[in-house]
Amino acid sequence: MSKKEIKEVDSNFYDFRNDDNYDYKMQKGLSKEIVEEISKQKNEPDWVLEIRLRALDAYNKLSLPTWGPDLSELNMDEISTYVKPKSKLNSTWNDVPDEIKDTFDKLGIPQAEREYLAGVGAQYDSEVVYHSIQEELLSQGVIYTDFDTAIREYPEIVKEYFTKCVPIYDHKFVALHYAVFSGGSFVYVPKGIKLEKPLQSYFRLNSPESGQFEHTLIIVDENSSLHFIEGCSAPKYNKVNLHAGCVELFVKDNSYLRYSTIENWSKNMMNLNTKKAIVETNGQIDWVSGSFGSHISMLYPMSVLKGDNSKTEYTGISFAGATQNLDTGFKVVHMGKNTSSVVNARSLSKNGGISTYRGNVLVMANATGSKCSVSCDGLMLDDISKSDTIPVVSVENNDIEFSHEAKVGKISEKAIFYLMTRGLSEEDAKAMIVRGFANPVSKELPMEYAVEMNRLINIELEGGSY
Repeated sequence: MSKKEIKEVDSNFYDFRNDDNYDYKMQKGLSKEIVEEISKQKNEPDWVLEIRLRALDAYNKLSLPTWGPDLSELNMDEISTYVKPKSKLNSTWNDVPDEIKDTFDKLGIPQAEREYLAGVGAQYDSEVVYHSIQEELLSQGVIYTDFDTAIREYPEIVKEYFTKCVPIYDHKFVALHYAVFSGGSFVYVPKGIKLEKPLQSYFRLNSPESGQFEHTLIIVDENSSLHFIEGCSAPKYNKVNLHAGCVELFVKDNSYLRYSTIENWSKNMMNLNTKKAIVETNGQIDWVSGSFGSHISMLYPMSVLKGDNSKTEYTGISFAGATQNLDTGFKVVHMGKNTSSVVNARSLSKNGGISTYRGNVLVMANATGSKCSVSCDGLMLDDISKSDTIPVVSVENNDIEFSHEAKVGKISEKAIFYLMTRGLSEEDAKAMIVRGFANPVSKELPMEYAVEMNRLINIELEGGSY
């Protein structure tokens, strides 16, 4: 092995799998009968089934994207859209079936809950199998539960917000999501409540040739704050799996939401997720995103700065290795006056991987006094990888401040040589440069999740192929 090669390592930390045991698995494909059966399995009210059927009609009418990665490998006739695990919803880990509990033990979720989280939800395939929230938060009126429970117990709140941030016709895979959604999280933070500890939901897909379509709906009411953490992973199979979740976020006047994500799907996964926030007057949402794994990703969180003086920041990193095409970025719409957005995106590519930053900024005519700063940097670790930045900016008034910076380049041989003269190996020198490149993201994460992100970077640097 030459000094310029990076050694292969055992990367089974996330690639363990359980037998494909389930209580019920939907036949493959997508049809009206399948959608109706999902709703029947979940014993849903008629108004939810009506949304599902409208979404199915939209999915059949909408076309695939004409830009971005090639999605021709995705065949819905080979995907099961609903897999019910052999577990009910539990409020204590001891009641979760051993095989499923062991999965989340290996991922460190119960330990994280004990040490630094105010509440946890854990989804396995299509259903949430565990959910818990601290009693203190319940007494303050905070609601944190799975989305199916929210439909049953808080229907008026769900009806008010569901599909209102991300509409059914937004794009083809949103329509697919609304037709077959299952699981996910629901959070309501009452007025004046500021959560000191984060809430976390973790989504684990185990069943091969299946999809996960969780729905997350969060409302942070006036003068409140929340940090919500989302984690995702799956073992690798030799056939396509699909993730098409949806996140709808509502940040009310004078409120703050931080939404942190570490996505680590296996490299047979199509990750076609949709995330969007509507931010009211003096509100702020910060996105922190680490995108690893998956064969193809198309993921562009979006902030709509509806209210005056509303703000958003996006800090994200993606790492594309062999066989990966990660098309990620950020979208922001400035509607209110004196709104502010800051975008700091980093992408890495190695072993022929393709990383693309795709951004879209719209400053509307009434959004005078607004400020926007965009920085997107790409770093290629070899001669066979690819990195692109594709920004789109539309400005409809002249009273704004806007700056954009984009840099794409190879890892510096001079920097590597300098570090090697100080006693580091070539592999360690490259790792140090990459971690420095990723630092703007990792420093925005809680310590435990920064450690996880660094572990994922190490796996990619050392040639992991989970």
